[in-house]
Amino acid sequence: MLAPYALRPEETRGRRYPEARHPYRNDFQRDRDRVIHSRAFRRLENKTQVFTRRYSDHFRNRLTHTIEVAQISRTIAAELGLNDDLVETLALVHDIGHPPFGHSGEHALNAAMHEHGDSFDHNLHALRTVEQFEQRYADFPGLNLTFEVREGIIKHSCDYDPQVFPHLSEYLLDQRPPLEAQLIDFTDEIAYNTADLDDGLESRIITVRQVRTGLPVFALLYDEAEHRYPKAPDKLKFNETLKRLVDRLVSDLIDNTRKALAATYLDSVEAVRRHPNRVVAFSPEIEKERQQIKAFLYENVYFSAPLKADKKKAERLIAEVFAFFIKSPEKLPASYQEKMLHEPLHRVVCDYIAGMTDNYAQEQHRAFCSERKKAVSSPQ
Repeated sequence: MLAPYALRPEETRGRRYPEARHPYRNDFQRDRDRVIHSRAFRRLENKTQVFTRRYSDHFRNRLTHTIEVAQISRTIAAELGLNDDLVETLALVHDIGHPPFGHSGEHALNAAMHEHGDSFDHNLHALRTVEQFEQRYADFPGLNLTFEVREGIIKHSCDYDPQVFPHLSEYLLDQRPPLEAQLIDFTDEIAYNTADLDDGLESRIITVRQVRTGLPVFALLYDEAEHRYPKAPDKLKFNETLKRLVDRLVSDLIDNTRKALAATYLDSVEAVRRHPNRVVAFSPEIEKERQQIKAFLYENVYFSAPLKADKKKAERLIAEVFAFFIKSPEKLPASYQEKMLHEPLHRVVCDYIAGMTDNYAQEQHRAFCSERKKAVSSPQ
């Protein structure tokens, strides 16, 4: 039932450490199950998406966002004839490298690494996570995922320059990723753009009127919902509008990608890889609406005054914990001290912090930074 351009399990380039085939699960299904059973996946439940639990327990976290991405991804994959097992696996693993406190944590880690002439990239950290930090099997290190899943982890959202990242050369950086990986970047954005409007309203940072005024497409869809449900509460009209918005984005992505595939005559995975551009895309009209939604969220939610204090607090916490372990590496867990024999200290500290949940990062800050501050400020 797969389309000619879909990636079939039997076409996988295999695993880094060869394994016998499973009697009733294909390789991508096994990868999916390994991701779900990993510690890094479970930790996503306590990593901020946008809003911390200071606001409510009802908001998305990194795990619930991931589940929403997987659901949207499987729907689109089925319509396009893509390999939905591979798509689901890539959706479930796509955020596994995110640090605590959402993009604030990532910004702080990247800034700390810049001071050491290095950087932090959550996609590259996700690859390190599944290859190095997850230790669940006696036969091999890491999760030993297939090439296509590892490739999709780093290439689903951007293209890496092979001159700048020679250590990633095995992942065919001069070629496009399969359509299953290309899809994830779009489903990720569909999920968080619509969810962040929802959470933004629930947090009372934005209002229905504000969204209708700022987003023409939302106003259009809200009017449709209001016409059909004139007596419904405003929140239910808002929910109906969001449902229509998700459907509008998903339907356009399916239709426009299907047209692009027909126009380019891509009849194999290798043809997709050799194509000069990525094929999965919105139509120009919906792409414009997507950009408007994103700009609205940046201005009115992500960089809003109510969230500014949380962002600064998270960035300061990460920076102070990073600085502490740089000065006191003997406080690192034994397994990370062993890594210092093979990798620079700043990379080891970064890896340790990136794997933390919000709660654990706060515990480490209280244990090592808060008491230290008190000791420094105390009179002699």
